Amino acid sequence: MAAQRDYYQVLGVAETATTDEIKKAFRRLAKQHHPDRNPNNPQAAERFKEINEAHDVLSDAEKRKKYDQLRRYGAFAGPGGGSSARRGRGAPPEGGEFDISDLGGLGDIFSSIFGRRGGAGAGAGREAEPEEVETEVTIPFRVAAMGGTVPITLVMPEVCPTCGGSGAAKGATVNTCPECKGRGTVSFGQGGFAVNRPCPVCRGKGTVPSQRCPTCQGAGEVRVEKRINVEIPPGVEEGARLRLKNQGPKGRGDLIALIHIAPDRFFRREGLDLIGVVPINLAQALLGSRIKVKTLDDKRVVLRIPAGTQHGQKFRVPGHGIEKNGRRGDMYVEAHVTLPEKLSAEEQEAVKSFAEKAGLKY
Repeated sequence: MAAQRDYYQVLGVAETATTDEIKKAFRRLAKQHHPDRNPNNPQAAERFKEINEAHDVLSDAEKRKKYDQLRRYGAFAGPGGGSSARRGRGAPPEGGEFDISDLGGLGDIFSSIFGRRGGAGAGAGREAEPEEVETEVTIPFRVAAMGGTVPITLVMPEVCPTCGGSGAAKGATVNTCPECKGRGTVSFGQGGFAVNRPCPVCRGKGTVPSQRCPTCQGAGEVRVEKRINVEIPPGVEEGARLRLKNQGPKGRGDLIALIHIAPDRFFRREGLDLIGVVPINLAQALLGSRIKVKTLDDKRVVLRIPAGTQHGQKFRVPGHGIEKNGRRGDMYVEAHVTLPEKLSAEEQEAVKSFAEKAGLKY
């Protein structure tokens, strides 16, 4: 019976490998098998995904610990895998459960081990749960503040247009999977400990075609570039997670957009308030002035700078901040007093005269 590939074998490292050794192996293999470097190899994307999944688990100390436990209980072929279960050493921990919710792809492989989802005989007629995908999106500061639409392009699996997801070539017959007898899952182990996982031959479908689809090589899906418009609500904050319904793989799962906000060259944000820095010269600071300041929506307001304004002093412009959920912040203008780098002899004398009359030491 075919077995799920061991993650240590996927990366070509020993089970005693250090984090650095795992990282080096991942970088080498990821570069070698990246789909962009193998455009004519339809298996490259699957191999690249497998490498990423292995690295995700083995590079995380907690995930690796849980994974190693599963290996000891016979969940994988290869060293440290199925042999321990066959010898009768494998036994679930006290209480019979692991928390495997954070093991990425392992959740699919072991979904029925501890009763998290499904169970033995979950079979071919059962449709897989929609897959959820997360991506990071960096948006302009002003779009984050005022809202808007940001287009992104992602590569994700879609139903194969040639076979409609069956994985079968045109005219091929579809037969019951000889490995799982149509159940879609296989199990192994002994005594009170049995492991159920998706059948590696039919990939959980319960059926196999006599000839595989030439487009998807029997996978039933292909990876395509998908252009998606992400609607950004006004006032969205750094680190927000926006859920896009049915925009995930095959148009069924959800897409989670993790928002990052690019800095603005003028504004910074504090809650719903905006703060912008405006340079003023020495004469404006000492004598007072009126300046025009651009708001977030490109309007201009006239701001009075009083005489004796200090460097860093802030002036409030009500109602020109960020609006969110019926509330709106203010805009603050922070005055930065700029000084000339060089003075002519005449200007130096004028400043000295002023300093003497004002009682300023220099």
